[in-house]
Amino acid sequence: KVAIKGIERELICPACKELFTHPLILPCQHNVCHKCVKEILFAFEDSFADGGSESSNQSSPRIRISASSMDRIDRINRSGRKRNSLTPRSTLFPCPGCQRDIDLGERGINGLFRNFTLETIVERYRQAARAAIAIMCDFCKPPPQESTKSCMDCSASYCNECFKIHHPWGTVKAQHEYVGPTTNFRPKILMCPEHEMERVNMYCELCRRPVCHLCKLGGGHANHRVTTMSTAYKTLKEKLSKDIEYLISKESQVKAHITQLDLLLKETECNSERAKQEASQSFEKLYHVLEEKKSAALRAIETSKNIRLEKLQTQVEEYQGLLENNGLVGYAQEVLKETDPSCFVQTAKQLHVRIQKATESLKSFRPAAETTFEDFVVDTAKQEDILGDLSFHSNGLEIPEINEEQSRMYNKAVICWECPGKTESADIYVLEYHKLNREDESVTWQKTEVCGKSKVLSDLDDDSSYAFRVRGYKGSICSPWSREVILRTPPAPVFSFLFDDKCGYNNEHLQLNPRRTSVESRAGFPLLLGSERLQVGCYTTLDYIIGDTGIAKGKHFWAFHVEAYSYLVKVGVVPSNKIQKLFHNTHDVTSPR
Repeated sequence: KVAIKGIERELICPACKELFTHPLILPCQHNVCHKCVKEILFAFEDSFADGGSESSNQSSPRIRISASSMDRIDRINRSGRKRNSLTPRSTLFPCPGCQRDIDLGERGINGLFRNFTLETIVERYRQAARAAIAIMCDFCKPPPQESTKSCMDCSASYCNECFKIHHPWGTVKAQHEYVGPTTNFRPKILMCPEHEMERVNMYCELCRRPVCHLCKLGGGHANHRVTTMSTAYKTLKEKLSKDIEYLISKESQVKAHITQLDLLLKETECNSERAKQEASQSFEKLYHVLEEKKSAALRAIETSKNIRLEKLQTQVEEYQGLLENNGLVGYAQEVLKETDPSCFVQTAKQLHVRIQKATESLKSFRPAAETTFEDFVVDTAKQEDILGDLSFHSNGLEIPEINEEQSRMYNKAVICWECPGKTESADIYVLEYHKLNREDESVTWQKTEVCGKSKVLSDLDDDSSYAFRVRGYKGSICSPWSREVILRTPPAPVFSFLFDDKCGYNNEHLQLNPRRTSVESRAGFPLLLGSERLQVGCYTTLDYIIGDTGIAKGKHFWAFHVEAYSYLVKVGVVPSNKIQKLFHNTHDVTSPR
């Protein structure tokens, strides 16, 4: 036998993460507390009113609605079902157990069965774990006494004295069924939630739920296959017993699997630490290379600085000597005091040469060294791009391919891609693009993150070529870049228009779609054109249709698509003053333009 304490995980509500209280069985066979079902539905209704704001479920601290459940609010809101303001309006319920939207039917919560068996097991668990608070007598005067028994017929708990008073000997109440103190008062007969006065006596094999005879006769289970409750009870009990016996017989195998899983847990821990170590070593190598480059660059700058400072300092000392009572000028002034001509000439000749050099340097002053260090600027743009792409590459992620047929380049670019293989798809994609320019040697990719497999890009230049590439990410793992695809924008801004369904439109010969984006000849008319050409050798009549917008001036781009089965299509631009003449005189024997 399995210990009652070992089944706690099966007794926890997936919504409130607490022990079940009055659990309801959903159509998907998962159980949720009755209170949680109502709170989730009302929380979703509040989200509809608040536009799906995150604060909408703050009033229900009991439940924890997951992000995936909140993402499905819009789908439920768009379900288009009729709503009643007095009850929870959503008939679609996001099951917290399987994360699927479950249709509760027209009756909503009222159509769900209460799981009394699960309630009984939860009550047993509470008693075994001694987690239940003492159940007090419902009839004692304050302060109430602790109850000693509960009456299943009265759905109330009593102490010894109150039980004797309310169940006197020799009365009908004395025959009531009583058990130990409990809060789980299950009915003796399970009633149909759709037909409240009828007891369930059949089991629908399609819906996998108990039904009454009215459900089978004219209700929602009229065409379903049903069986008697006793047969269903016997069949399901046999199946469940066999499955339990099988699991018990495979206990050694289960233990072996658990042991293997424990080893895998340890192996995963070891491998993750090894991967961290290898990643750290790789980055340490990069740090070492960068440190060496940094030291070499700083040494070169320092050496150049010292040489330049030495030259400039020497030049400063020379110019300081030109000041009065300093250096060269002071020396020259002392030489001028010499009165002996021969001695003066002997010294003044060399001194005059130095004075002339100083004079010339004053006339054309030029620093002995440059102060800028433009030659020592480190260009790391390419390295930054490479480091930006540094990530884990995995063979498990398929390389996406840009679909050139589905991609379009007009005023805005629509770029579509797909993963041809059946391997695991990415969570998010990164699309990069740049304008092709022969003058610019460096390429700067513009990046955008996309959750789907297509992206609309705007603000592209006219008459320009762009390169596109895409890669997939799943967590920190990414796929290699796709093959670069080059697409060109139109030579001018796109001129958008629809076909005019009023001016000159011949609805007897032409058929225009409701959106006025395409037109075709009505059935049979191309054959008449073909027979006419066989008779006279040329086309004598044509049907015309014009756009609903005109072009006054400027340069514009417009395009159209001709189906392969078309017989004759003539396209052009006509001045406004000739439109009426064109529609009145449809005979045209000129060659197609």
